[in-house]
Amino acid sequence: MTLSRNISVLLAGIGFAVCQAVAISFEFYFLALLPVVLGVIWTALFRMDVLLMFIVMSVPASINLESLEIGGVGFYLPTEPLLFGVLVIFIFKLLLGNSIDKRILVHPISFVIYLMLGWIFLTSITSEFPVVSFKFLLARMWFVAGFYFLMVHLFKKFNNFRLISMLYLFPLFIIIIYTVVRHAGYGFDKTAGHWVMEPFFKDHTSYGAVLAMYFPVLVSLIIQRKVNPLLRVFLILGFIVLTTGIVLSYTRAAWVSLVVAGGLFALMLLRIKLRTLIIAFVGIASFVWIAQDDLLISLERNDQDSSDDLAEHVESISNVSSDASNLERLNRWECALAMFEERPLVGWGPGTYQFVYAPFQRSNSLTIISTNNADGGNAHSEYLGPLAEQGVPGTVIFLILILAVSSLVFRLAYTLPSYELKSIVF
Repeated sequence: MTLSRNISVLLAGIGFAVCQAVAISFEFYFLALLPVVLGVIWTALFRMDVLLMFIVMSVPASINLESLEIGGVGFYLPTEPLLFGVLVIFIFKLLLGNSIDKRILVHPISFVIYLMLGWIFLTSITSEFPVVSFKFLLARMWFVAGFYFLMVHLFKKFNNFRLISMLYLFPLFIIIIYTVVRHAGYGFDKTAGHWVMEPFFKDHTSYGAVLAMYFPVLVSLIIQRKVNPLLRVFLILGFIVLTTGIVLSYTRAAWVSLVVAGGLFALMLLRIKLRTLIIAFVGIASFVWIAQDDLLISLERNDQDSSDDLAEHVESISNVSSDASNLERLNRWECALAMFEERPLVGWGPGTYQFVYAPFQRSNSLTIISTNNADGGNAHSEYLGPLAEQGVPGTVIFLILILAVSSLVFRLAYTLPSYELKSIVF
């Protein structure tokens, strides 16, 4: 039996080598990837946990094909093809009725996600560009399948949180070092800081956002009690790298977000209820709305533009009189509101903002970085974007998701007995 199996393996190997030689002679090199593809398929079918961990590790180092100008396709390799495969397997597992924890399928947050995906599907049908919207829906589905429904099984083991976080952080540190070294070659110029992270990140905004989001994760790993001293030293060095990356990203939104997150953390330590925070937020928002004219006049007195000087760059955050980046954000928000007014119920279709907003730009709102070529990004708002693309229901569902997750987090942060678990939740 063993001899027969060895002969079969040998013949298969010889056959593949012959096929590979023929393929190379015809300059068809993709056949060489067949063993890799077969290996990925086997891993997906029998060791989904390993594949998910590999995907996590691949995310920071994935290559943006659009940055490489390969067909102008906004596609990340190898992450997105792998996630698509995970989605297919996830659907098959659902149909077979196994391997998915029923508690996750019927969790309240899961129902909000179902509602969100359902509305995206409906607004994709009515979309101005259905192909774009259905691609948006497909991408949302493979992220939800891989990083929510399947990944949650790995987090049943506490140690996996640290492992998966490290699998993401280690390549992220390498990308940050690559970016900083490349940036240094341009004298840390602010303009160069917008693109030196390519082809791993599309621009400095997404780069800064990811670094800011993982800042609290890294802090939670450092302050955990049961951490190997050598690992803690590595994490502290990583903290320095991450902080450097955030500063040199020149992403003001990331800086502001971290300050706000720090304030929220302090309020949570004081055991302030979520209901109280929501009431306070509504009160502040109401005051801002009532006093918007006076506040706008005050903001317009700031004429400090974004700069290579970090102090001046921070000061420019509130400049809405001359800073092109800030003014362009206002322009995008105005367009989103105008788009919403024209299609308040179903919007223009998920993922379509950048393709349809140009006619809604007003001449007095245009800036030196305004464009009509659908190449300048989206609405620059996770709230106004869905409002323009999916109408009022889309935004309401998004807000319900935020409130549902926030409510769960506050409840867990105040009731969990374990220090390690609390640090993760915070």
